[in-house]
Amino acid sequence: MRLTRLKYFTGLLLIAIVALSCKKVIKLDLGNDSGKLVIEGNIIDEPGPQYVKLSRNVPFTSTNTYPPVTGATVTIYDSTTNRYFDMTEGPAGTYSVEKGLGITGHTYILTVNTGGQTYTARSVMPQYVAIDSIATSNNILDKKDNKRMMTVYFNDPAGVKNQYRFVMYVNSVQVNTIFAFDDQFIDGKHVTLDLQQTETDIYPGDTVRVEMQNIDRPVYTYWFTLEQQQGNNPGGAVAPSNPPTNITPTTLGYFSAHTTQSITVVAR
Repeated sequence: MRLTRLKYFTGLLLIAIVALSCKKVIKLDLGNDSGKLVIEGNIIDEPGPQYVKLSRNVPFTSTNTYPPVTGATVTIYDSTTNRYFDMTEGPAGTYSVEKGLGITGHTYILTVNTGGQTYTARSVMPQYVAIDSIATSNNILDKKDNKRMMTVYFNDPAGVKNQYRFVMYVNSVQVNTIFAFDDQFIDGKHVTLDLQQTETDIYPGDTVRVEMQNIDRPVYTYWFTLEQQQGNNPGGAVAPSNPPTNITPTTLGYFSAHTTQSITVVAR
């Protein structure tokens, strides 16, 4: 009986040793597709230069340093006034035009010609919606160490479909969290909107700037979809699964004609 038990426990020991010595290699498909054109275009309703940035995406496993695209021909067309604006190439794949283009209600068409391919995108600049004010309050997601949260107050116009994107800067550094909302449940109301994020801590004495953009529906779809994916790709403008774009033929990025307003406060 003792010999039988000894053989039994010896067999278990050998099985355990073999199991520990075996390693299963698991390959993860992280979507390392790279080299696609990335277009980041913005036309705003304020005077001064308007910018379009062109780059190429990199593998998901690489750092977020995107090679610039140079030598492209970039044009903005205002289809409401039939005016063309040729953009001048600057450093790091940035193309600009000095004139302020943005007029609410106008439709803008972006054309990018690079590598023998022409890309186009269309965006309508919505009517301007103003921020009433912004304020700081206790961070309901993290009440320790006197951390603060930003709240935005504004009036949503009644009977008009509006979409908003907010961009936050803390001590001149942009917070990568994406804030995209529509007025489905706030139409015509005085809105109190908490910009909840845990990426950047805000303390009393910090300088915080909040920019409010009134964007059209296709651009909202882009940012809202990217916001939903943010848990898998925090902080990036181009996700492993790219959100719907208004660029044809389909590539990465977006073109947005939007109104903008910024308010800066010192957190209290």
